[in-house]
Order: sequence, then C-alpha cells, then structure tokens
Amino acid sequence: MFDLSDTVVAVSSPAGGLRSILRITGPQALSVCAQVFEPSPGSDLQNQKSDIKHRTILSGSVRIDAGLAVDAHLYLFFAPRSYTGDDLAEIHVPASRVLVEALVQNLLARGLRPAEPGEFTARAYLNGKLDLAQAEAVNEIISGSNRLQLEAAQKLLGGRLTQAADAIRAALLDCLSLIEAGLDFSGEDLEFITAREVSQRLTAVRRNLEELLAGSIRYETLIDLPAVGLAGAPNAGKSSLLNALLGWERSIVSPQPKTTRDVLTGVLTTPRFQCVLFDCAGLIPAPGNVLDELAQRAAIEALQGCALVLFCVDLTKPDTAEDRAVRSLIQPQEVLCLATKADVLSAPERSRKIAELGSAFGVPFLATSSRTALGLPDVLESIERMVVCDRAAGVARSESAIRNHVTARAARQPKSEISLLALTARHRQAVTDALEQVVQATAEVTQGREEVAVLLIRAACQSLTQIEQQPLDEQVLDRIFRRFCIGK
Repeated sequence: MFDLSDTVVAVSSPAGGLRSILRITGPQALSVCAQVFEPSPGSDLQNQKSDIKHRTILSGSVRIDAGLAVDAHLYLFFAPRSYTGDDLAEIHVPASRVLVEALVQNLLARGLRPAEPGEFTARAYLNGKLDLAQAEAVNEIISGSNRLQLEAAQKLLGGRLTQAADAIRAALLDCLSLIEAGLDFSGEDLEFITAREVSQRLTAVRRNLEELLAGSIRYETLIDLPAVGLAGAPNAGKSSLLNALLGWERSIVSPQPKTTRDVLTGVLTTPRFQCVLFDCAGLIPAPGNVLDELAQRAAIEALQGCALVLFCVDLTKPDTAEDRAVRSLIQPQEVLCLATKADVLSAPERSRKIAELGSAFGVPFLATSSRTALGLPDVLESIERMVVCDRAAGVARSESAIRNHVTARAARQPKSEISLLALTARHRQAVTDALEQVVQATAEVTQGREEVAVLLIRAACQSLTQIEQQPLDEQVLDRIFRRFCIGK
C-alpha cells in the first residue's frame, strides 16, 4: 500500500491543453518547491504557510535544470485543508512534453517518488478527507463518458449514498442497543423494547434498504446504456418531446427560440428497456455568433456519438428549407424522423403535411404531439426496435410504463425528477447483504431468539459500514485505487 511518509509527484493534467500541471504532496512538498521555484519580487515562499491559513497562488519561474527556467505559477494548499490532507502543491507550466519530463526528473532527483495510480485520492481517503464511496466517485468522474455518469458520480462524491447508509445504520444501532439492554437485565422485571416493537423497527429498516436498491441504478449499466438524441432546428418541439417521453420537466419549454443551450440528459425507462435520452441546442445552418457556434458544436458532437437520432420537424411550419439544411449537418447511425406539434392541425391537413415532409426528405415521418401523446407509443416502440431490443433483458427495470406518464398531460400533476443514486457493484452488494441480514434478524425476533437477532443486526451494520470504509485490507484498497489514472 502507499507510504504516507513519501513525497510524491505526478503530471495531473491531460495532454493537449495550453498548460501542464504537476502535482506534489507529502511532508517535503513545500521544501522541494522552495528549491525549484523562484517567486516574483514581493512573494516569500518560505513564510506562506505561517502567513496564510488556507491556500495561496504565487507567480514566478521554475528551474527545469541548472541553465533553464520558465514562467510558472505555484498553487499551495496546506495541510489539513488540502485535497490529500497533506501539504500539496501544483506547479503550472506551459504545455510541453519535453519541458514537463525534464521538470519531473529534476523533482525526482531531489528525493520525490513518482505517484502510483490513484495515490492522491488514496491519501485523501487514508487521511480522512473522503470516505471510500466518495473516493470511488472521483474515479467515476474522471472516467465518465457521458453527462449522466458525471451527474451520478457527483452525487456519490457529495456523500448522498453515505448519508442514506448512515441513517439506516443509526436506526439499526438504536434498535440493537434496546435489545441488548433487555438481554443484560433479563433477570429483572424490566422490558426496554417488546418483540413486536423490534419487528416493526426492523421492518421499517428493511423497507428503507429495499427503497435504496429500488431507487438506484447500477452504475455499470450507465456505461452501456444506448444514447438517443433529439435534433432539429430551434423551436422544433424537442424539449417538449423530451419532457413527455421522460415523464417529468427535464427541459425548459418556451416559445422563444434557442432556449436550450446545453446538452440535457435523462434516463428513459420503460418496462422493456432503458436508454439515455438527451436534448441539445437547436441546429442552425449558419450560427450568427460565438455563443450559437459553441452550442451547435456541442450539440453536433453529442449527436454524432449516439445510437439513434430523433430528428424533429415542426409540422406547422410553412417551409422546410431550414430543416433540410439542418438535417445535412448530422450523420447519425440511425435516424427516426418525427413531425412534431401534430395536434395543432386537423386530421386531413396533418395527413397532407406528413406526405409533403416525406416527399421533401425522402423518408417517412411519424406524426407526434407532446401535448396529447399522439404517436408517442410508436416512438417508444421504434426506439426499442432500432436501438435497444438486444439489451432489454439486461437493463429492464420494474418502473411504471412510460405511456402512463405521457398521456393526459394537461390533467397530470407536476412531477419532479426521481433522484436516482448510481450504485457500483460493491455498493449494491453491501446493501443487499444488509437487507438479507435484517430479514433474517426479523425472523429470529419473531421466534424469540433475540441473541441470534443481535448477531445478525450487528452484521447488517457492518455490511453498511463497508460502503464508506472497508476494513483496512491492503489488497482490497490497492485493488480499488489501482483503477485510477496516475496523477489523481
């Protein structure tokens, strides 16, 4: 395992940027930086720790070797308020592979050791700055391949899972203390808690554990879920369609064009399949400003990587020249063409316009309405057929049918997002073990075997403890942090 007495260094920035960042942490971090970094006039590196309690940034130059120095910035984070809990420094220099390699060699020659994969976050865990679930979340944020993964990992990093587990474990410990008190005074006429009350408490805990599992998604499935994107010109009805399919207000809906600037993501869940559904900025044949250009670049990049594009055209528009130009901007793997806002037109007019769209684009269009749910069941069936039919068995979830969420929209009460937690395989195993132990403990209490129930409740508490802090088995911790990249 990692030796906390060492001072380590690693490049912590990705290749291809304008600058490179070398991160140093350990007991000798500040003294080594004082040897290679020359502050600008007016800055005193040696006295910064006593003068500034939190952190500081210094401008100056760093010596690459005896005859070369380059402009640099030095960021100082002092123990215990740093990321690792030890003194930590970052040297920011111009991005140059040769320069960075020479600087690393200079630092290694002064007694530093190259950091191992995950060592910076491992030190944060070992120094009590992060629990184990949060430490794992750091790696998931680094390796996240889509926005949904990042949001899920950020919830883990924020301690959401740990908070939920702590509340459940506190209820178990409270129940355990009452049972043990009764056993300690079993020879006297004292009853701290009845068997019925114990059973009720354990039933409540079991329900909370079941809800934690049911209200979560396997983090591993987020990596494999197919992505389905909505594309079209501004104000083509994409945001309304996203909300209707998801069943909650994920995207702001406005008659004002260009309301959506960022890529908005949600999980589309039906009894048969799941996929990542996302909306992005409306595409424009010729962006008029830098903001439009950046939004369009992000939209096209997201759409190019998805398995299916739902291409939306406003059926009420008199002319489709803009939509045809927009369609030429993307080259998706699969495309499903949708005529939105179909409820605005009469049935004969709708049929005529659908035929005109099919002739203009050379492909059939499906009439849809986010307001009345017209065509939405067909959209879901098409997504399943074109993208996710082979994955249905692996990712199906016992959720209510999406059609129940998209019909009768006017009568439906406002619904907020179900805040899913993404659990790794290790987290799910810990919660599952605790659930099984609580179920067994409940049965033992019913049979009058409180001594056995106590052992099972203790085991359930230990299972939940493993979410945030595994027993200090070096092999277990090493296996977790070796998944990290170097410099993190």
